[in-house]
Amino acid sequence: MSQYIPTLDYYSNGLPLVCTMYASSECYFGVNLNPICKPSEVSYTLIPTMAYFEFLPVHRNNGVINSVSRPKSLNEKEQQELVDLVDVKLDQEYELVVTTYAGLYRYRVGDVLRVVGFKNKAPQFSFICRKNVVLSIDADKTDEVELQSAVKNAVNHLIPFDATLAEYTSYADTTTIPGHYVLFWELSLNGTTPVPPSVYEDCCLTMEESLNSVYRQGRVSDKSIGPLEIRIVEPGTFDKLMDYAISLGASINQYKDP
Repeated sequence: MSQYIPTLDYYSNGLPLVCTMYASSECYFGVNLNPICKPSEVSYTLIPTMAYFEFLPVHRNNGVINSVSRPKSLNEKEQQELVDLVDVKLDQEYELVVTTYAGLYRYRVGDVLRVVGFKNKAPQFSFICRKNVVLSIDADKTDEVELQSAVKNAVNHLIPFDATLAEYTSYADTTTIPGHYVLFWELSLNGTTPVPPSVYEDCCLTMEESLNSVYRQGRVSDKSIGPLEIRIVEPGTFDKLMDYAISLGASINQYKDP
């Protein structure tokens, strides 16, 4: 999740960030053999006794993973493409597939991993993103990494007003014609000067200019995608949303912003 490292560094104020293991609700996967390394250098060595690990090669188009919706099961072609732990290649990206002692068979975890090295002969992986976190209206596909990069570029317009982005989420609104991307931003306003509406318009334009060529073609040439929209929510909105989900029985350890 390298795209979030600058934000983590900002909030930690120089404190060491330690990530010791890689796990999910289904099972433990691996460990970080160098837990005090820099966040940008974190990698995990999978432990083969935790589960049976297989890997589905990831195919990208214009730098974006070719997937919008992802079933948990594999089709026949995907089963033939699976690679064993000992056969992964350096610098290649894979979707993690596990068979667990509890009975999950070739379960698609949904994490995209990149092989970054080897410990003896054991491959080490860095976490790239979730495969199914994709916005799409037409032929466009915008994944988590690209969206975060676009947001990072856009929030530079807030700096003169001493405002920072505290939380955000997004979705593809297909109820309009044409459909468009919608982002909900929660800001932390540290200054006394309010942010004028024109600045938010600049943020929208910067985000659109930062997205891939397929998106821009849909916006400008094909007119198949509507203007990107940013909606500002009140401070504390995301905390209230989490509290509401937990009050309905959601686990605080498993909660993720929608």
